[in-house]
Amino acid sequence: MTAPIETTSASAEAQPEAVLAGAGRSQIEGRSLGQIAWTRFKRDKAAVAGGIVVVCLVLMAALAKPIQAVFDLDPNKFNQDLVDPALQAPKGPWGGMSWEHPLGVDPGFGRDLLARVIEGSWVSLLVAVGATLVSVLIGVILGVVAGYYGGWVDSVVSRLMDTFLAFPLLLFAISLSASVQDGFWGLTGLPLRIAVLIFVIGFFAWPYIGRIVRAQTMSLREREFVEASRSLGARGPFIIFRELMPNLVAPILVYATLLIPTNILFEAALSFLGVGIAPPQASWGGMLTDAADRYEADLQYMFVPGLAIFITVLAFNLLGDGLRDALDPRSK
Repeated sequence: MTAPIETTSASAEAQPEAVLAGAGRSQIEGRSLGQIAWTRFKRDKAAVAGGIVVVCLVLMAALAKPIQAVFDLDPNKFNQDLVDPALQAPKGPWGGMSWEHPLGVDPGFGRDLLARVIEGSWVSLLVAVGATLVSVLIGVILGVVAGYYGGWVDSVVSRLMDTFLAFPLLLFAISLSASVQDGFWGLTGLPLRIAVLIFVIGFFAWPYIGRIVRAQTMSLREREFVEASRSLGARGPFIIFRELMPNLVAPILVYATLLIPTNILFEAALSFLGVGIAPPQASWGGMLTDAADRYEADLQYMFVPGLAIFITVLAFNLLGDGLRDALDPRSK
């Protein structure tokens, strides 16, 4: 039988090298869910690029008027000297591009395309974001209520969703926009047009996000933390706002980001049909309408607003995909 190994106090003490090796290291700290999601999001280069483009577009739309004032860009200024009176086409190559008009001018009127694209950006983004907020507000409220309470409440809300999804949205938008052109609720002109577009697009698009929120709520209401809240005596409204809503922020944010480009395209389609933003106010869809009437004179006039819509929709889609992967890595 071997004798126990004796250790001296000197050998039990930490060696100087070990102490020095750990002296400069900071304490390990945990990361929140937001920090983890941000780390995942930064790894997606396409999503980061889309986010940068979205930020630039929002800044351009918010500062459209100051930009036009600083650089003397008038979207409705006619430059007849830049248009060939016989062909009604811009003079010079590439649609009349020059240092004063980097993107050229439109045929027939000679209006600066860059100024009109900047002017149309705030209209398209305002309508798209406003309609998205309306859709998210209605869809989240009804979706959470239907998913949590179930029973006859779920049946009524679900049938209401089916009714709205079966509604001919485009025909209703055309008829409503045409019937309130003179004035409604004290609004006239451009504010009326924008309000009608936000109402039509947002009010009839809420079932899409409502279904997603309803399905997520039905899954969350059976989780342990919800059962624990019920066992402590918490009622429905408290559970919805304190337990369910924080866990629904991620899917709501992702879907709202993906819904904005859809609304941009819908607003452009209505303006293209002549029931959206009325001229002379510049809008991307209205510019496409004018380009379709004059495409034989200048194809560039169709290319510029079409490219603006394409870049905006692509940027929002890339940002939405990146947020989805960052907030819910299991979706990959």
